[in-house]
Amino acid sequence: MANLRLIKFNDFITLQRGFDLPKKDMIGVSYPVVGSTSIIGYHNEYKVLPPGVVTGRSGSLGEIQYIREKYWPHNTSLWVKDFKGNFPKYIYYFLKTLDLKRFNSGVGVPTLNRNDLDTLEVAIHDHPTQFKIASILSAYDDLIENNIRRIKILEEMAQAIYKEWFVNFRFPGHEKVKMVDSELGNIPEGWEVATFKDLVNFIKEGTKSGEHLINRIYVPIDCLPRKSLTLLESKSWEEAKSSLLLFNKGDILFGAMRAYFHKVVIAPFDGVTRTTCFILRAKSSEYFGYSVMLAFQEDTVGFANAHSKGATIPYAVWDGSLADMKIVLPSKHILINFNKCISPILNFLQASYLKLNNLGKTRNLLLPKLISGEIDAGQLNVGVSINEQTV
Repeated sequence: MANLRLIKFNDFITLQRGFDLPKKDMIGVSYPVVGSTSIIGYHNEYKVLPPGVVTGRSGSLGEIQYIREKYWPHNTSLWVKDFKGNFPKYIYYFLKTLDLKRFNSGVGVPTLNRNDLDTLEVAIHDHPTQFKIASILSAYDDLIENNIRRIKILEEMAQAIYKEWFVNFRFPGHEKVKMVDSELGNIPEGWEVATFKDLVNFIKEGTKSGEHLINRIYVPIDCLPRKSLTLLESKSWEEAKSSLLLFNKGDILFGAMRAYFHKVVIAPFDGVTRTTCFILRAKSSEYFGYSVMLAFQEDTVGFANAHSKGATIPYAVWDGSLADMKIVLPSKHILINFNKCISPILNFLQASYLKLNNLGKTRNLLLPKLISGEIDAGQLNVGVSINEQTV
């Protein structure tokens, strides 16, 4: 294929083991300490200048990270010490296609064997084509990041409105409403104490993989957004195994496994997930906005986590636990007015999740085709005016 040449991996880049730094010795907030899959802390010193490309060395393998600031690569990671003249962002995308998990040499703890990698023969592009590929894929990542920032702002707006109405009790007309005593403290007159299950139905519509799922998207719980900010990566329904649950567009998806990760999202499409996800559906349209915002609350996630079961992997429990969490149920006209106020934000959030999913799916389809040369980026009319360090 055009613009590709075969070389040994150790002639392409040099990977270096990260530096030891126990959690207790991390000081300050200046520089990120990059572990095998994410930033695991911050320190007042750095070891490497940007740009950086980091992957897992021990524990978790296969995750590739691109670092834009001075950083400390942790000893659980491998970082690119020498790019050998190749564009850093191209290397980042290239490594994402390698399936590094297959080079695991650990018995108990997964460990990446650099020696196996060094002798691997890889096909890489010439420098102009590397830059074009990085530019194309970076454009998608920039759009994704912009949408994530927009989602964060919208979520903060929704949270602020919720807090003003239902925590500070400064809802429209609150001046004329008397506060009365309840088991949850003082609440507005006409409101009552209820439970989470009074607002939502717990949907457990089981199914098995098959042709009937052709129009649904398979979303494993670990692909739900963490705090609703991470890209909603969807997989095809064919990947779905047993113990599956159907959900509909507009349902509330609540991550039951490791609830403290705060995986909550309004489903942007009809789909199928695993039983490690709670599917909640508002019992009436007037409950929808309030139910969504309740699921988002730190107190709700904290309650689910505090009442989790499982020693190794904690998982939340619905019946007899989260279902019976005591809540304050506002009067009907307040719920209706809140829905009118919050619905435009929630609708935009739902559309944004779908947009993120589509952008990610397109990016993920292009990535292997560009790196393999199936799509000849050298023939594409792509501008190359971006500074190398930003690509």
